[in-house]
Amino acid sequence: MALDNRLVYDERLTAPKAWWGAAVLFGIALALVFFPYGLVAALIGLAVGTCLAGMYVSAQGSTRIRVTTDTLFVADARIPLVALGQPEALHGEDARAWRTYKADLRAFMVMRSFAPGAVRVAVLDPDDPTPYLYLSTRTPELLVKALASRS
Repeated sequence: MALDNRLVYDERLTAPKAWWGAAVLFGIALALVFFPYGLVAALIGLAVGTCLAGMYVSAQGSTRIRVTTDTLFVADARIPLVALGQPEALHGEDARAWRTYKADLRAFMVMRSFAPGAVRVAVLDPDDPTPYLYLSTRTPELLVKALASRS
């Protein structure tokens, strides 16, 4: 008997293209700071500044959310769908509230400022101290639909 473990949802939370432009601008600004010390210092500042800012942007865009027919994969976490409650799509003020003053410090939160929506889903496992998951996403309704389609 083969297990049916098809991919239902897949999203990579990549940083916006404008952030890459900002990384280059950061490198140029650092080059201008070091330009009085010579052209070589300015070029080193450009390279180092652009690389550091690029590494930050790359780190912000490396998170992946995947849902199969029985498991939720977020970054390094693997959570069986049977351990999760009913998902809730969050937009605007609701999303902001759950990542600020309504937030529980024990919650598993994947927050990205460039993703306007989010999904909140309760953790039903009594042995898990995590009360809920808060996942930033660009498509909350699609993620809710994927999480709700348990086999």
